[in-house]
Amino acid sequence: MAVNLQKGQKVELRKSDGSTLRRVMIGLGWDAAKTSGGFFSRRTHNIDCDATVFVCRNGKLMSNDDVVYYGNLKHKSGCITHMGDNLTGDGEGDDEQIFVNLDALPGEYDRIIFVVNIYNSHERNQNFGMIQNAFIRIIDAESNTELCRYNLTENYEGMTAMVFGEIYLRNGQWKFNAIGQGTKDASIEELAARFR
Repeated sequence: MAVNLQKGQKVELRKSDGSTLRRVMIGLGWDAAKTSGGFFSRRTHNIDCDATVFVCRNGKLMSNDDVVYYGNLKHKSGCITHMGDNLTGDGEGDDEQIFVNLDALPGEYDRIIFVVNIYNSHERNQNFGMIQNAFIRIIDAESNTELCRYNLTENYEGMTAMVFGEIYLRNGQWKFNAIGQGTKDASIEELAARFR
């Protein structure tokens, strides 16, 4: 049974039988909040959110080669694959998925950060206050079992980007930290600067 996490909560990433995880799928999801369109109609904004992964060495993002996003779907190690861009957030379940082979990730990498930003947020005058039902979940990719989920429930009005969570290595064991920190960064580059 999946663990529902609270903001700031950390958990060890293990299979349901306690053994070491080798491959995980990170699912990120969100929905555009419905707004009143007048005379009983409700409509949603067309909001393009982009999931990005920062693959860190010694806890820091050292190179642009370690950024996995819609313009670079596979990490140079071959161990992290972004499954592509969802332009609207429409539909049920995960909007974007990222596969990570923890077992084969080169030893110099010790932190994997998952962020989401709203594409052209300032030009479109959009923010995370216009988004609802945002979540990040971790699935054992070998058994397709959901291990943990973090539903972001705070009010993120005015925030244009979000640090959803991170997988990090501590004493030889991979752990997940539910971060849920909103920022006003306008681009992937601005988000990346936080972790350099």
